Amino acid sequence: MGPEDRRRNIERLRTETFDVLILGGGINGAGVARDLVLRAEDAGLPLSVALVEQRQFASGTSGKNSQLIHGGLRYLKYLEFGLVRESLRERRILLRMAPHLVEPLPFLLPMYGWGRRLFYEAGLRLYDALAGEARIGQRRSLSADEVAVLEPALAQRGLSGGAIFYDCRVQAARFVLENVFDAARHGAVVANYIRAGQRQRDGGLWRVALTETLTGEVFETRARFLVDARGPWGETGLRLVRGSHLVFPKITSGERAIAHFDAQGRIVFFIPWGAHRQLTLVGTTDVDHTAGPEQVWISAAERDYLLATVRAVLPQAAALAPVSGYSSLRPLVAGGDGSPTTATREHRIWASTEGLIHIAGGKYTTYRLMSEQAADLVCRSVAPTLARRHVTEDAPLPPPAGPRIEDLPVPQQAARAVGCEMAQRLVDLLFVSTYAGYERQWDPESLEPYAAAMAGLLQWDARRREEEITLALRLADWGPRP
Repeated sequence: MGPEDRRRNIERLRTETFDVLILGGGINGAGVARDLVLRAEDAGLPLSVALVEQRQFASGTSGKNSQLIHGGLRYLKYLEFGLVRESLRERRILLRMAPHLVEPLPFLLPMYGWGRRLFYEAGLRLYDALAGEARIGQRRSLSADEVAVLEPALAQRGLSGGAIFYDCRVQAARFVLENVFDAARHGAVVANYIRAGQRQRDGGLWRVALTETLTGEVFETRARFLVDARGPWGETGLRLVRGSHLVFPKITSGERAIAHFDAQGRIVFFIPWGAHRQLTLVGTTDVDHTAGPEQVWISAAERDYLLATVRAVLPQAAALAPVSGYSSLRPLVAGGDGSPTTATREHRIWASTEGLIHIAGGKYTTYRLMSEQAADLVCRSVAPTLARRHVTEDAPLPPPAGPRIEDLPVPQQAARAVGCEMAQRLVDLLFVSTYAGYERQWDPESLEPYAAAMAGLLQWDARRREEEITLALRLADWGPRP
């Protein structure tokens, strides 16, 4: 879907009344839109669904996570067995649903000290037991010598053994994009750079003010039902927890990831990353975030923690500087005063007194189930015959035609991002359609070919081109702020 599709969809937002309007184009909003249109199509019933996002789809939390589809091994420590079982089941479904995006990833878990070895071995056995038939890969225990052979750069002092277990990796932003545009193929009206503003009830309809954020134009759309999937940008009392990552030149051996539990039991992943696995993604942190959702960046303490973790786990990498980094907010269900690390990742879906559906909490891995539950709640009011029609578990997500966008020359990357993914800005290409923005350090000269390719497709003048480069450099500046 390209510029003309976007213009057409914006015009439809101006002129049509929808059964459901979804606010927020992250993984939950995309999942709800796809679920609704697929169940309506499966039943042969009309259901008009629209989705709006204030920036590019997946440009927020959903695209800036640990890039994993996983059961949540660390949640076993907090006795969240139901969440882990649910996540492991969803992991298997997503692996089947989108094997071109979700792929098994072996993890090496080094263990230091015999007490810890017994503890983590027991945890991994329980992890497998909770997975049941959804288990992937073959877990195996390793001696200290075997661990050292697999990862020679690991710190050796106190190493008592290790294990290999499996979870899955994902290109998180692309997974969101493909959900959005599959929803569009099945009838959803989707538009990016559309911000929802004031709303009011008018009889049986919602009247919602929308702003086209690139031009400033304000107009109104109407819908019978609203779903708030804006996460940190929503209006609910969520606990915002910041997670930060650093990107390094490749510092691990082979294609395995490393799962490291620090002295406090917090897990940090070292994940082979980049378009050609030439990098290592290290994270994440868990820090309560008190500023607004527009002020999200790594703190000095988070940076130092991740750097210290790298030095402790892989001492030979101590001298390497990060290439880039990113931070995002996890909108968790509020409640309790425990640490952000121990805060529950359970989700909550409810209708407010004014009839607005809210989605809060949860994990990226469980988005499909959360979307299904939210769609059930919507359908009970809008289309009761669809309320129990569940289809996404067995609905594959079709891959795009042609080679991966990362493998194309820059002009063709830009052409696909603009022509197929509604990219409107340089940062959409660099940080959503691809993750090239995180794969190196940038300056105006190195960004120029990307800006030129986008400018030719979107008719930018010289001033707009400079503005786009400036914005891209600002987003690429990952370091702590004063």
